[in-house]
Amino acid sequence: MKYIIVGLGNFGGYLATRLTNLGHEVIGIDTRESKIEFLKDSITHVIMMDATDAQALKTLPYKDVDVVIVAIGEDFGASIMVTALFKQLKVKRLISRSINKVHETVINAIGVDEIIHPEEDSAERMAKKLQMKDVLDSLDVSEDYNIIEVKTPARYVGLTVAETEIRQNYNINILTIIKMEEKANIFGNKTKVKKVQGVLTGNTKIEEGDILLLFGHIKDLRTVLSMD
Repeated sequence: MKYIIVGLGNFGGYLATRLTNLGHEVIGIDTRESKIEFLKDSITHVIMMDATDAQALKTLPYKDVDVVIVAIGEDFGASIMVTALFKQLKVKRLISRSINKVHETVINAIGVDEIIHPEEDSAERMAKKLQMKDVLDSLDVSEDYNIIEVKTPARYVGLTVAETEIRQNYNINILTIIKMEEKANIFGNKTKVKKVQGVLTGNTKIEEGDILLLFGHIKDLRTVLSMD
């Protein structure tokens, strides 16, 4: 997969390095020459650039990347500006780092796909989550087993849990289904919130737009997610 990461501080720099080591193509961006110099041999590509410059951003291959991550951790204004500019460019998936509660409210109103909290979500966890297609969140149960939230693969839409045969074929359990419901935020903009469906039965039907909570061995999860 291909990523753009803006802000190569402790969190952004480690995330960019880890994703590169996992075999992905990463473009790391920062305004500080010291960061660029330090990470130039650890990340696929590093660029010294002011990402608040709209014209400069347009020179990046943003249409070809799978995920853009705004990992700026100190400059409140720059983070909001960069997030807004990438939103205007309609990138495929936009993730922004939360600096504080006020900042989180603003970037949420801008309409990011996901907000990350470095104090809670380690760069290692983010790297594992990002490298699996359509994974929205993940929890390490052990070194080999994960629980993940994933967009329902197209081949399972319309089937019951039993009809998927995911346990028989891949030794993966569907723990529950999460549905996204619209709710207005304080700015009047509609945002989506998660609603967990609870304990499933074999007759529970999977619908388009559902999120599946899956448990299994990492290699089995990757197999299922790479099939669509």
